[in-house]
Amino acid sequence: MCNYIGVRASQIAAIVDAPEVGAKAQDTAARLSALLRHLFLYDRGNVLRVIEESGLSMTQCKALLELGGLGEDSEARQVSDLADTFGVSVPSMSRAVDGLVKKGLATRVEDSEDRRVRRIAITAKGKKLVDTLLVVRQAGMEAFAAGLTANQRRKLDAAVDSLMDRDDIAEAYEHLREVNPA
Repeated sequence: MCNYIGVRASQIAAIVDAPEVGAKAQDTAARLSALLRHLFLYDRGNVLRVIEESGLSMTQCKALLELGGLGEDSEARQVSDLADTFGVSVPSMSRAVDGLVKKGLATRVEDSEDRRVRRIAITAKGKKLVDTLLVVRQAGMEAFAAGLTANQRRKLDAAVDSLMDRDDIAEAYEHLREVNPA
């Protein structure tokens, strides 16, 4: 197991084979990281508390969130696909999925085209946990947004709006609006 404690971001980027970035991109990343750190801590650990109370490991949590997809787009996935997505070994992901299945959060289903292949799908109980995590995180974000001045909120809205042309971000936003309507 790798230990990244005390390792600088540039060193980790080399370890994980990240592309080189210029000084301006590094500064943007540093400011974004500071904001995300604040947002992560601002919810007073509520998301982490929900995860802890669920008894999920970090790998299980990531797999469950991935299986939860966005709205109706959640689809059954192979263990190897999940392992590739998160950069873990297939045996490690298989153990994580075993735990999800035992907790009733996921199930193994037969592939419709190849009966030898088993896919992992989220259950209704798993989807409920994913939605709970999203709602709790959203509540923390709302508390943060409520504490901004009108000028800060306008500037943040403008910055975020400029990213809404990315399909992945727009899709996630639409899903969050469905899960937690205003």
